[in-house]
Amino acid sequence: TDDSRRADANAVFVCICGAVADGHRYAAGAYANGCRVFVAEKALSLPTDACILYTADTRHTLSLLACRFYGNPSHRMRLVGITGTKGKTTTAHMIAALLQRTGTPCGYIGTNGIAYADTHLDTKNTTPDPLTLQKTLSDMLAAGVFTAVLEVSSQALAQYRADGIRFQAVLFTNLSPDHIGQGEHPDFENYKACKKRLFTDFGAQTAIAWADDPYTAELLAETTADTVITCSQCNAQADLVLTQVHPIQTDAHMGVGFTVEMDDRRYPASLPLLGEVNAQNAALALATAVHVFGVPPTVAVHCLEGVTVPGRSAQYKLPSGAFVCIDYAHNPISLEQLLITLRAYKPHRLYVLFGSVGGRTQIRRKGLGKVAAAYADVAILTADNPGEESPDAIIADIADGFVGTQTPYVAIPDRREAILYALDRLEAGDVLVLAGKGHEHYQLIGTQRIPFSEADIVAEYIQQKEAVFK
Repeated sequence: TDDSRRADANAVFVCICGAVADGHRYAAGAYANGCRVFVAEKALSLPTDACILYTADTRHTLSLLACRFYGNPSHRMRLVGITGTKGKTTTAHMIAALLQRTGTPCGYIGTNGIAYADTHLDTKNTTPDPLTLQKTLSDMLAAGVFTAVLEVSSQALAQYRADGIRFQAVLFTNLSPDHIGQGEHPDFENYKACKKRLFTDFGAQTAIAWADDPYTAELLAETTADTVITCSQCNAQADLVLTQVHPIQTDAHMGVGFTVEMDDRRYPASLPLLGEVNAQNAALALATAVHVFGVPPTVAVHCLEGVTVPGRSAQYKLPSGAFVCIDYAHNPISLEQLLITLRAYKPHRLYVLFGSVGGRTQIRRKGLGKVAAAYADVAILTADNPGEESPDAIIADIADGFVGTQTPYVAIPDRREAILYALDRLEAGDVLVLAGKGHEHYQLIGTQRIPFSEADIVAEYIQQKEAVFK
């Protein structure tokens, strides 16, 4: 354990140097609880009956110990690891859904939590800590689930959370500057180098990549994979070619249609998700199903249609005829991509409601404001997960992006109040984007994690309006 409160006579306490606290300071407390075996990277002053094992990096060591403690579950599984700035969650859900629909029980670990068999659990991080991660894989095996898809974040790779895992395949979606700043990556080069580890340090047999990204060649230059599968819209020589991407719209939802070309055959497909980027995610999922798991292309394309992802392009039709779209877009690039995509559906007015996380996103806030000012008709600035930072201060940082523009915006710090304000102003043909929280069903306010679901707020609003209409 790396929690001194759980370290007793039957435990090994691993001292982790965290962003806030240093576990070495808690070794004495663990000793007082009865613990006698310690793993450290700094000198510990403990009584002579303590066994102290020194290592160069306790995070890395903790991951390897966790693998061994739980019996190296990944060695008995087929695991797919996905990294990239955007698209990890959507691609992972698509792969899991494809495999489930073709008869292969498949687990999922990522931003949307943990899911396998009848188990659904929340996670604090996209990629859980090593002990949670290895226990989860062990529990999957016990439940008869031998296949899983994992989102592997840059922070997880930087902190060695996935070390010791054996992946059968690893995927790269795309790369752009993100998670750079206080408490995250010091610069883009570090961010990029951490992502690259997935393709060099885990012994995967197959690497699958979106070849059109400018960083693909660099990230895969030293891959240890025996096979590299490429997906592309620009290169007709890629293993899977994506063509004829176009928006589609019905009374119930907005979506995307496209064609994939594999082995000189064409397969038309559609999804109830938004835009070109989700067609690209679908291409990666199809390539994984076909080339790694041997699913026939016709079957894979058929099983993909209709797949939705919680908190990603989740859509609701209001009695007024307006659409509400809930999406996790939380940085300038993903928000810009989402708003440009929605413009293709020709909304009467495009509203966007968003905030930014407290304590660690200062570098992206003005950029979010600039994107909203450039592509939305109306913006509503509100709280996201402010934590211990003032929501007003965060909103003020975002508002700097509107300086010198004509786009109207209103600031409403209470997110529920802000959503209801926006819903009441929608007319037929309007689209409202609730950006930044997506699948989350909580808000971090101060030190509290408060229940909060945008999907529930919208659903309740629709019910109330329908009741009035009846």
